[in-house]
Amino acid sequence: MKYPARFTPETGGFVVTFRDIPEAITQGDDETDAIIMAKDVLLSAMEVYFDEKRKVPSPSPARRGERLVPLPASVSAKVLLLNEMLTQGVIPSELARRMDTTRQEVNRLIDLGQATKIDRIEEAMGALGRELELSLA
Repeated sequence: MKYPARFTPETGGFVVTFRDIPEAITQGDDETDAIIMAKDVLLSAMEVYFDEKRKVPSPSPARRGERLVPLPASVSAKVLLLNEMLTQGVIPSELARRMDTTRQEVNRLIDLGQATKIDRIEEAMGALGRELELSLA
């Protein structure tokens, strides 16, 4: 997942905003610093969505003047899982039942602070009737 961001030159650096994730606003002293800060604030915004169990908006195509800021692949997979759970109205205990595991393990799957094997996320998506696909761009 790559989210479009606008890097606006300001006195002393750049201000970075994301139209799909309005909570994510940051700045950097120069372009390199702004890119690092943009990745960091985007990840922090994802944590808010996860903590509040809110659906994460999908990234829209970049417009003129915007740059795409990527999420780590592991976070992207967890975003897809959380969004699918919310779309289907499946709570962690129900997904745990479908996967024949514990609610605590499912909670770890949708916790950005927990390392998760991609195979487990793939299994969770299967339990939701979905298929996780990876591709090269």
